[in-house]
Amino acid sequence: MNATANPKVAMRPFLPDDAALLAEIFRASVAELTADDYSDAQREAWASAADDEEAFGAKLAGQLTLLGTIEGAPVGFASLRHPNVIDMLYVHPAATGHGVATTLIDALERLAAARGADKLTADVSDCALEFFKRRGFVAQTRSSVPLHGEWLANTTMEKKLVAKDKLQ
Repeated sequence: MNATANPKVAMRPFLPDDAALLAEIFRASVAELTADDYSDAQREAWASAADDEEAFGAKLAGQLTLLGTIEGAPVGFASLRHPNVIDMLYVHPAATGHGVATTLIDALERLAAARGADKLTADVSDCALEFFKRRGFVAQTRSSVPLHGEWLANTTMEKKLVAKDKLQ
């Protein structure tokens, strides 16, 4: 990524050849951006979800997955499972603070609303709570989920969507 002061974020859809790079982005994001909220063992268990890159890619291919790019290079991704569930949102540590996550979430919100969803939900890691709150999501429930022998805390958050016809 180039050290541009205000790099322009663009988007494109997921392609099968993207799986290895998105697995790398996922692992880097978990390793570097979650250390304040999760232990080393928890982060290792979490990052291991991308160890099988073929399965990781198949999961993303089975969802509506968008890539955020800067100067054509993928730097983040987000996926929508079902019409109203955000499953994944990850940005490479080197690209945080440039609007990649905001661009991706804005797109998923518009797509979900256009498909008739009246709300979006997401199971949000502790390190992403403030981002989702700023986007209008409201905490619903607190959970701990088992993953490879570790327990990871998260919060289910929800955002009401405005129907497209109500915007006009």
